[in-house]
Amino acid sequence: MKTVALAVTDGMLHLELSLACEVFGPAPAAVGGPWYDLALCGPGPVRVGRFRLEPDHGLDRLARAGTVIVPGWADVDVDPPADLVDAVRAAHEAGARVVSLCTGAFVLAAAGLLDGKRATTHWAHTGALAERHPRVTVDPDVLYVDNGSVLTSAGKAAAMDLCLHLVRLDHGASVANTVARRLVVPPHRDGGQAQFVTTPVPDPAGHPLADLFPWVLERLDQPLTVEDLARRAGMSSRHLGRLFRAVTGTTPLQWLLTQRIRHAQELLETTDDSVDAIATATGMGTATTLRRHFNRTVGVPPDTYRRTFRARTPSAPRDGGPHR
Repeated sequence: MKTVALAVTDGMLHLELSLACEVFGPAPAAVGGPWYDLALCGPGPVRVGRFRLEPDHGLDRLARAGTVIVPGWADVDVDPPADLVDAVRAAHEAGARVVSLCTGAFVLAAAGLLDGKRATTHWAHTGALAERHPRVTVDPDVLYVDNGSVLTSAGKAAAMDLCLHLVRLDHGASVANTVARRLVVPPHRDGGQAQFVTTPVPDPAGHPLADLFPWVLERLDQPLTVEDLARRAGMSSRHLGRLFRAVTGTTPLQWLLTQRIRHAQELLETTDDSVDAIATATGMGTATTLRRHFNRTVGVPPDTYRRTFRARTPSAPRDGGPHR
C-alpha cells in the first residue's frame, strides 16, 4: 500500500477534493490485494467551499507520503499559503509523486515543481498560469500531463481522469476499470485528449455513435479501418471524423488505438498469452507493431508492463518506491 496524502487548506475546491477521496479512499469490494492509505493533511480545521474539514495530520505529513495530491485552488489571483507551498516542495524533495488537480497547478508552480516542465490546468486559467510562471510550458489543450514524479490535470472531470490514471499506473488497467465502473465514469481518457469539444455531447438516447462504440469493442481483434467504422455507422468517413472529434475530442483512429492498447493492458495483466497472441487479439497484427505502439503510449514495453504488475505483492513497501 502507498499513502496518498491530500493537501488541504482554506481556499480549496471541494469537488476535486471529494473525487480524490472517492478514488483513493476505501477500496472497491471487487479489488483484492493492497490498496491506498488515504491521509488528509492540513494546518488545522479548514474551510473548503461551504464545508468545514478536520484534517487527519499536519502538513508535515506530506513529506512521508508516497503520493501527494493538491486539489483545486479556488482563487488563482491569490498566492497560495507559504506553509502549503513549502510542504509540497519538501514532499517532492523527499521522493513523493506530486499531483495537482485543476488549479492546484498554481501551488505546484509556486513551489517550483513545474519549472522546465510541461503542465496543464483548467483551460480558463492556463493563460494566467503561463503569465505568472513563464518557466512552465503550459498546454491548454490536454486533460492531464504526466511528467513521472509531477503530474497536473485540467479541471473537474479531467481531475477524475488523472486519478484513474494513477490507479492504472499503480494497480493496472483492470483495477482502474473496476474503480471507474463503481464510480460510473469512463474508464479511460487519454491525457492528450482535448479539454473540451466544440459541439456539446448529444443526449445518450440519441447519441450518433452509441451503437458504433460497442460494435468496435467486440471486434478489436479485426484490422478495422476508418472506412469500416463509417460503413457500419452509415455515413461518410469525413462525417464520421467530425462526429468523433465532437463527441470524443479525438480522431477515430486514435480512439481505436486507445481501445486496442487498453485491451492489451488487461490481457498482459490477466493472462499468460504471448505478446504475439495479444497482438493478434488486439488487432495489432504483429508483436513488433504492438510493442511500438504500447511503448509509445504506456511508456514501457509490454513485457516490462507484465512483469511489473505480476511482481506486485501485498508485502510491497507501504510508502515511497518507484511509481511507474
